[in-house]
Amino acid sequence: MDRSHLLTEQRLPESMNLDAMSITDGVALMNAQDAVAVAAVAAQREPIARTVELVAGALAAGGRLIYFGAGTSGRLGVLDASECPPTFRSDPDLVQGVIAGGEAAMFRAQEGAEDKAADGSAAVDAKSIGPKDVVMGIAAGGTTPFVHGALRRARERGAKTVFLSCVQPVPDEPAVDVVIRPLTGPEVITGSTRLKAGTATKLVLNTISTLSMVRLGKVYQNLMVDLRATNSKLQDRAVRIVATLTGQPRERCEQLLADAEGHVKTAVVMHARGVNAAEARHILSAAGGKLRDAMGGQGESAR
Repeated sequence: MDRSHLLTEQRLPESMNLDAMSITDGVALMNAQDAVAVAAVAAQREPIARTVELVAGALAAGGRLIYFGAGTSGRLGVLDASECPPTFRSDPDLVQGVIAGGEAAMFRAQEGAEDKAADGSAAVDAKSIGPKDVVMGIAAGGTTPFVHGALRRARERGAKTVFLSCVQPVPDEPAVDVVIRPLTGPEVITGSTRLKAGTATKLVLNTISTLSMVRLGKVYQNLMVDLRATNSKLQDRAVRIVATLTGQPRERCEQLLADAEGHVKTAVVMHARGVNAAEARHILSAAGGKLRDAMGGQGESAR
C-alpha cells in the first residue's frame, strides 16, 4: 500500500533543516509541535466524550475495555491499561492492552507483526470478546491491518468499537461506533508517529480511562480514593487522602486504613458514618462504590 499521501508521512516544512539546527532551536521546534498535538485532541472532544460514555457504561455492566494496537500505538494501549489497577484499584482484566507481536513487542520491535489482519481477528477471539465489551483499535497511521482485523472481528462478536487514528480516512477503514481522529499532521521526523501522533494518542487514552473510572466512583473530588497502595509512596498518599477527607491526625488515619485493609474509601466511610469496616463496605456497595453517596451528607462534618 502506498502511504505517501497520509498526513503523518508528509514532510514538515519547519523541520526540513533539523539536522543543522542548534539544540535550543530543536527543543523550541519540538515543543511548538507538541502544542499542535494538544490542539488536535481538543478538536476531538465530542467523539472522546462519546467513547467515555460507551466505556463507562460497559465497565459498569461487567464488560471490559480492550485496546488493540501495534508498535508505539500498541505500547501506549498496554501502558494505559497497566496503570489502571494501581491508580483506581481496578481488576487487571477490566482494562487490557493487546499489542501485535505479544509481550516481546513491548520491548523490541517485532517486524511484520502488524501486517496480518487475521492476527488481530485471532487476538479478539482469544480474549473471548463479546457484546458487553468495548474494543478500541489504535493506529496512528490509520492503516494497520492487525488493528483493522481486530475491529472487524470485535464488531462481528457484538462488541462496541472505537477507532483512534491520527490521519485522514483511509480506504477500507473498518466500520465502528466511534472514530476519534486527532489530525496531528506531519511529524518533526517524517513518519515517526511516536512523536506528535504518539503524544495525541496518550492524551486521548488518559482522558478515556480516567473519566471512565471517575464515572465508576473511583475518584472523589479529585482524589484517587480507590488507589491500590502497593508501595511506600502510594501508602503515604493513601494516609494523606484519608487525613484530607476526615481531618484526623496521621496516626488515626493509619489505624483507619489498617482496619479497612488499606482501602481508602472504606476508611473514610468508617470515620464519616461511625461504623466498622464491614458496615462501611456494605454502605459503599449499596452506593455503587461512590464515596460521595456513601458519605450520606457527612462529608462536610467529617472534615
